[in-house]
Amino acid sequence: MILPSYRLKRVVARGLAALLLACSAASAGPGHWVTTWATAPYLTEQNNLPPQPLAYKTLRQFVRTSIGSKHLRLRLCNAYGTSPVTIQSAHLAQAAGTGSAGSGEIDPATDRAFAFRGAPGVVIPPGETIWSDSVSYDLPPTSTVAISLHFGEVSASTITGHPGSRTTSFIAEGNAVSTPNLPAAAKTDHWYVIHALEALGDETARTIAILGDSITDGRGSTTNGQDRWPDRLATRLAANSSTANVGVTNLGIGANGVLGQGSAGFPSGQARFRRDILNQTGVRYFIVFMGINDIAYSGITTPAAATARANDLIAVYTGLANQARARNIKPYAATITPFGTSGTYTATLESIRQAVNEWIRTNSVFDGHIDFDAVVRDPSAPSNILPAYIYQNDGLHINATGYQAMVNSVNLNLFAP
Repeated sequence: MILPSYRLKRVVARGLAALLLACSAASAGPGHWVTTWATAPYLTEQNNLPPQPLAYKTLRQFVRTSIGSKHLRLRLCNAYGTSPVTIQSAHLAQAAGTGSAGSGEIDPATDRAFAFRGAPGVVIPPGETIWSDSVSYDLPPTSTVAISLHFGEVSASTITGHPGSRTTSFIAEGNAVSTPNLPAAAKTDHWYVIHALEALGDETARTIAILGDSITDGRGSTTNGQDRWPDRLATRLAANSSTANVGVTNLGIGANGVLGQGSAGFPSGQARFRRDILNQTGVRYFIVFMGINDIAYSGITTPAAATARANDLIAVYTGLANQARARNIKPYAATITPFGTSGTYTATLESIRQAVNEWIRTNSVFDGHIDFDAVVRDPSAPSNILPAYIYQNDGLHINATGYQAMVNSVNLNLFAP
């Protein structure tokens, strides 16, 4: 079979990229790559686009890593773009001062440039994801770092990103990738183009990948506070000797469902499972913590439909667990948290949540479960979140105090060697 020229170029490019990644790992030394930070990309909605075009400007974005390393590489994504994204330079530096909460301060002494096949920049074709070369970098565990990108040509209307960043990003004129602070920059609480940071670890290094919705994405956490529940899980793991080499990646998307796409039209949990979980680098464990959007916003009103929805969710969870195990990834499930004081609650919908949670607690499909429902529910009204843990009284989302309580309940032995 003769491939069309554009497909042949893409096949050759992917093969060359794989070869270069292998060479990059070899040049960095022994070990294997794991993901220390990642986010789930999708097509940025019009109301979440950058406040000004990114072309020929610098975008500084802050992320919270998990596992430390001496060698890193950067993954950039143009999966949903319709035109190429040109990166003229890409740098990494430790946050300094108030960082994302201030004027985008970095420590210049920690500033390092990424290369792409030896070049300072790269053109990312539409629909593609690219990796940088390995760079030597002393990254402590659970660090807040800045990824600064200086763009060439880039679309102003179709941008791959992750709007639920819960951190402030900075858009500055010209090439400011190494500038210590950006007081005149435009600000936006979104991420664009960045997909993951990967760390070279020893043979014990491994990563947890979390498939989730807005509760995992951090709705209810503190903007620039880095206190989403996966962030706090990473902190607990790092402080525990048997799990200090375990990274955490947050693949949550707000409004996302396991079954459905969600209100923004991004892929469902099951549709993005291969990309966001199975194809993450160095994943040893998988947690699914989602399903509330498939329940609370389903519009189901009859017991028969409720039973069918519970069965559909259970079937998908089972499929995800089996796919993970086939990749030598241990699958875990977290129970779905309450929504009793939200505007969508009904007893019929609650019956779906209860049925799914009972199955999670008692099935043998997963290697274990994490009972977040038991942690955050109100003992006097189990269909409700405990008032001290509710975010802005919306009845569904959890605040930073509740996130810490959830993390405190996690049995770290689930992630021990």
